[in-house]
Parts: sequence; C-alpha cells; structure tokens
Amino acid sequence: MSNPKRLLRPSPLLLAIAAASCFSVALADVPIVQPSAPGQGSRQISVEEALQLVEVRYTAADVKFMQDMLPHHQQALDMTVLLAERTSSNEMMELADRIERTQKDEIEFMQQWLSERGERVPDTDWRQHGHHAQHGHHGHHGMEGMATPEQMAALEAATGPEFDRMFLELMIKHHEGALTMVRDLLRQRGSAQEPEMFEFANEVKNDQEAEIERMMAMLVGYSPDPRAGLAAGFRDAEEAIWNMELLAALPKPAGFYDPSNPSGLPASRLRELANESADSSDGDVEAEAGDKDSGNRPSLLDFANTDMAFSDNTLVVGNYHGFKIYDISNHGQPELISAVVCPGGQGDVSVVGDLLIMSVEQGRGRLDCGLQGVAEQVSEERFRGLRIFDISDLRMPVQVGAVQTCRGSHTHTVVTEEDNRLIVYNSATSFVRDEEELEGCVNKDPYRDERTALFRIDVIEIPIDNPQDARIIHSPAVFADEETGVLAGLWERGDHGPGTQTTNETNHCHDITVYPEANLAAGACSGNGILFDISDPINPTRIDAVVDPGFAYWHSATFSNDGSKVIFTDEWGGGTRPRCRASDPMSWGANAIYDIEDQKLVFRSYYKMPAPQTETENCVAHNGSLLPVPGRDIMAQSWYQGGISVFDFTDSANPVEIAYFDRGPIDEKALVTGGYWSAYWYRGLVYGTEIVRGLDVLSMLPSEYLSENELAAALLVDKGETFNPQLQTVLDWPGEPVVARAYQDQLVRSNTLSSDQVAELTGLLEQAQQSIDANAQNSSVADRLSALANNFGATARDYEGMERQRMHALGETLKGVVARLR
Repeated sequence: MSNPKRLLRPSPLLLAIAAASCFSVALADVPIVQPSAPGQGSRQISVEEALQLVEVRYTAADVKFMQDMLPHHQQALDMTVLLAERTSSNEMMELADRIERTQKDEIEFMQQWLSERGERVPDTDWRQHGHHAQHGHHGHHGMEGMATPEQMAALEAATGPEFDRMFLELMIKHHEGALTMVRDLLRQRGSAQEPEMFEFANEVKNDQEAEIERMMAMLVGYSPDPRAGLAAGFRDAEEAIWNMELLAALPKPAGFYDPSNPSGLPASRLRELANESADSSDGDVEAEAGDKDSGNRPSLLDFANTDMAFSDNTLVVGNYHGFKIYDISNHGQPELISAVVCPGGQGDVSVVGDLLIMSVEQGRGRLDCGLQGVAEQVSEERFRGLRIFDISDLRMPVQVGAVQTCRGSHTHTVVTEEDNRLIVYNSATSFVRDEEELEGCVNKDPYRDERTALFRIDVIEIPIDNPQDARIIHSPAVFADEETGVLAGLWERGDHGPGTQTTNETNHCHDITVYPEANLAAGACSGNGILFDISDPINPTRIDAVVDPGFAYWHSATFSNDGSKVIFTDEWGGGTRPRCRASDPMSWGANAIYDIEDQKLVFRSYYKMPAPQTETENCVAHNGSLLPVPGRDIMAQSWYQGGISVFDFTDSANPVEIAYFDRGPIDEKALVTGGYWSAYWYRGLVYGTEIVRGLDVLSMLPSEYLSENELAAALLVDKGETFNPQLQTVLDWPGEPVVARAYQDQLVRSNTLSSDQVAELTGLLEQAQQSIDANAQNSSVADRLSALANNFGATARDYEGMERQRMHALGETLKGVVARLR
C-alpha cells in the first residue's frame, strides 16, 4: 500500500537561498555605520556604499612597476646563469641559488598579477632565454641599477675572482636599483593600495636589503687591498699601513671624552653589550648600561675632535668641547700643554701670532664658555660666531673677543693680515637665529626680502691690538645672478637627472680656501664649486661656478701649488654615513679635480680612497693638504674611518695613490661617527685628528713612488710661522743639491734623462754638497753645473707638460747651487 503523503527534500541550494533571505530580512533594520575622524560624528551608510569602500583599485604606477620589474628581475637571472662556468666559489654558487629561487618566484607572481588584470606581460621567460637572455633586454638597461650591455659583455668575458668581484658589484647595484624602484612606487599617491601589491613591494624591499648586506660583506673579501675587512676595536683595531710610519697615537685627554662611554657608542649598542654581559654572568644581573643616566649622557659629537692649526712648535686641535694645545717641538711626539673647555660645536681653529680664532655654530654655545648651554629661544647669553682667544700664555688662554653672526660659524678662513688687522671669511651653514636675539638676522626668502642672512658670506675684521673690537664689515651676496641680481643665483637644489645625486641648495659656503698670492679663492659652496677673485679681499668677486651630477654637497677645496688646479671634495652623507662601501660609486663622495684654464674650472677626473669599507665605517672625502714635494702635486687627505690616503694628482686626469694608513671600525656592529677629520703635512710629518680616538702623527717613507731625495727636499720648504686650514701660501724650494736630486729622480722615473746625464749630474751634486757642507767655494764644480743648468734650460723647450717644467726647474735649481759655490 502506498503512502498517500510523499516527503519532498529541498535541495541544498534552495536551503541556502532561503536561509540567506531570512538572514537578510532579520538584519534589514541593523545599521551599517562608518565612523569619522576623532571628534566628529559617525554616519549610516548603505550596503552598496559599504562594498564600494572596500574596493581598492590598482593604479597605472602599479602596472608600470610590475612591467619594469619583470625585465629587471630577468637580468638578475641572466647574470646568475653565468656563474656555473666562471666561479669556483661555493659561497658564490649559494648566492646564485638564493637569487634564482627568489627572482623566479617573484617573476611568476608579477606575471600572474598582470595577467589577471588584463595588463601587458613583458616577455621574460627565463626557461627559454638561458644565458643569452640579456641580449633581449637592451632596451631596459636604463632602469635603476640594471647593467648596461657593455657591462654584461664584460661580465660574460670574466672568470675566477675577477668574475666574482664584478658579479657582486653589478648585482649589488642591481638590487639597490630595485629598492629605488620600490621607494619611487610607494612615494606616488594611491599606489600599492592593493594588499597583494603592498605586501609584494615590501617583500622585494626586505629580501633585497638582506641580500645586499650579504653581498657587500662578500665583496670586501674579494678586494686585495689590505685595508678591506680590518678588525674592529676602539684601542685595538687592526691597522693597515703602506709607505708611512705611525710615530704616535695620543688618546684624548681627560675632560674631552665620556668616561662611561669613551668610544662614543650609541645607546642601543650599549644596551646590547650590557645584555650580553648579563646573559654571560652567573648571577641575576640587570642590564642597566645604556639606560642609566641616558638623559644626561653626552651626544656622540659633544667631544669630537675637529680641525687643526699650527704655529711654530705649537699645534692646536679643535673640538666640539673646546680646543687642546700641544707642544710639537719633540719631533713626532706631541706633548699636551693645555685643554680648554668652551663648548659650542664645530670648533675649527686658526692661529695668527698670539690670537686663536675658533668657529662656534651650535645654539647651545654660551658667550661665557659655560657648560650649562642655553635653554631659551632668545638669549643674550647665547654665542654663535667667531671666538677670539689670546694664547700668549699657552697654559692659560683667555677669551678676548667674540663676533656674533646670524648663522654661527661652521668654518672660517684667515684671508690677509694687513694694516695691523686680520680679514677673515666666515662660512655659516646652520639656521638663522631670531632677529630679537641679534639685530639684522632676517630669515626670509631672498625673493621676498633681500636683507636675508641666507645666500651670503661674512667678511670679518679683527684688529690685532684690539680684538675685542672685531666686527662684520661686509656680507657680500656672492651667489647672486649676475644679470638679474637675484641673491639665489646658483644651484637651487635637486637632482641632475636619472642616476645622479640630489645636491644641496647653494645658499652658503662650507669652506672657502684662499690663495692670496694668486688673488684666488675656491669656494666649496653646498651646490656649487666656485672660483673667486680676491684681489680686493673685502669684496670677493665670482669668476666661475660649476656643478657636478655626482656631488651631493661641495665641502672643501685645495689648490695646487702653482694655482693651476683645484680639488673639490664631496661630503656625501654629511660625514656620518658609510659612503666608501664596495658598491658605492667611485665618483660619489670623492674628490673632483679641476684645471683652471683662462679663469675657468675645467673638470679632469675623480679620486676616491680605493679600499672598500664596511657598513660600520663612516667614510667620505674630507680635509687634507699638500705635501711640499718639488715638481709634483701630492696631497695627504682624511677620509673619516676610511683613514688617511696620500695621492699624486700631478697629472690631473690620472691621480694615483702612493701611501695610506687605516684602522678597522670602532665597533664591529654599530656605526660610530669617527675616523680622521683632518690630515695635514707640517714640517715633515702628517698629523691626523681622529674624531673619537685622539691625535695621530705619521711620517712618509721613501718608496718607488716617492724618493728619499724628494722627501728631503720637502723638509726644506719654509711654510712660514703658521699653517691654517683654508689658507694656502706659495711653496718655494731653495737652490740646494738635494732639491736638484729630487728633480733628477723625477726625470729618471719618466725616462727623460740619459744615463750619461744622470751620471754626470750625480757626481757634480755630490761634490757640490761636500763643498757646501765645508762652507767652501768650488769654482770648477760651479762652472760645470752652470753649463748643465744652461743645457737643461735650453733642452726643456724640446719637451711638453711636466717634463718641460721639471727640466726648467732643475736648471733653475742648479743656478741656485752655483751661487752657493761661488
């Protein structure tokens, strides 16, 4: 018998629809709320509006990023394919494997992302292209970090360690280019809003940053330079030295370092070390270092050594905390005479007679040299400008004058000493102080108010007998447009195009180096290198100005002795960043060497300290001076934690390093701002101010690059009673046999003299020296040397360039020797 009622079972789909309908009806009266900003009311919105709010669209910038990143990643794969047949390093093969896995995964993701959105997918099939794939991507090599076809061809032709080094250099730049592309994407409004896109961009950033760090460590290991990879330490860092000798390494005196943190480690590193110490101890030790008195701990530059000045047997070392005076009469072994505490920052110094001039820039500086600083925004107690001290008693200097300036004093230049007064140029880089504090300090746009304290230098007069009356006598607008008169007439700030530096605005000079005998000054002026006519020192006139696409900040300048060349330095990173890493461009943070032709600056070459430094070593071009070697242009230069480099720029297009000294970083993990602030030759020695460690003294050693006679001739140069930074004087060499031998060594080095000429000249100079030592005349030797002098003078016309100059100089020197013998 059949059942009169048949059971009907609804389908799952119908059940779901019914449930959703009931659910919707049940919630129909439940409001959807969108809150507003804090303090504002909320509003009720519709379902349609709620759905629109979560709909995030991708942008054209997102698409371009993905389309550009595909060939960018592909080139990395093209490079890794080359490794198998060209390297024997397991570490390099492991690197290639990591890069290949990461790049392939990311390529597949980018292709899928573009396909799903119906966007064009560039053809970058690494499975088909193999090691010749790079030839299909020549059109993309202009993108950030990508190798050029020429670089790829050179990489393919290399093998062994040379290949490894080149691969790492190119791959680091390649990864850095990817990071730049990510930064550019994230800076664009509305881009990377899709969660997938945002996560991917950040994954690229994190992966490539980590890989760059590993590759940079590997690249240092491929450098044959002994300076690469030196072990760290405050007092026990590993050292590398070449053609120099370290004579003394003096620590800072008490009162000029933080005794609880003498190496200037950052607080984070102190905490890390304290925690390590606590973990390794048996007891329950609380890690307090780095937290204890952290509010009272001095900042990292409060005790920094800065610039130097010399006067006879006295050396003055500037410091953010004041200055120190040393007796240097005991060759190579300075002795501290006094340590003067007068905080204010910068602390660059000059000495003229019994007067010491010091630059003060920071807002904490006090007129009374007090240690408590200045808390008020406007205060009569604040001092920013040039301090003047009487140092006639080296053990008890006395402040006798003070010139307040609107922007303080970062550096200064003693220009002339005439009519019982000093003329000093003041270079200020800091903020303009409040006009309520110092009358006339206008901080305005030059287009709105020509009284502005920006876009000027200060010309200061210091009466030698009455230094208390020192004052600003002129503030020339040296950057003004020559046609319109607009004060802001030079570099306006910004980059110079793709792949160039972003250069600071030219509204001040950092350093101005003067060469009074040539009536010239070279201004390193933030965004420009400038050549000035200072025949009227109170009214310097701009002759020429240049820019450089690789310069971030024009810092300092040094003339060659004959005034035909000038070296400008680029302080990329401000001196506090690692800018000599293996991957850093050799034309960034370097010297730019210019010839001066018809009063125009003509670029010739770059020079950068060549040894790769680590991430924990701040390194960039900084202060140096000439070595007075006749017939050559040689400079000793500081590079912060890149050490001291001595290089020959006689051929301005081909500078060559001839000596160096370097230590490992101050700490193995933390970047401490340290190293050499300045390195100057004075009376036969090279003095270096180490920012954190102290004062070093080195001597040059004879080598294949610098003969014993050349060094002996350099010792004969009388540079006068004083040596001040940024003031160059003409170097002259006396008519002595050893000076003639120095020129002879140079001419032998260049194969200019014949063996017969060398033999004859050597013998006559030996006889001449014997007669001079005996204070005796020798007419026979004098006659023969006179004939040689005339011959060299006449022969000089047959040569060009340096050979002609050296032949002529040799002849003139021999005439001086002849005069001694008659």
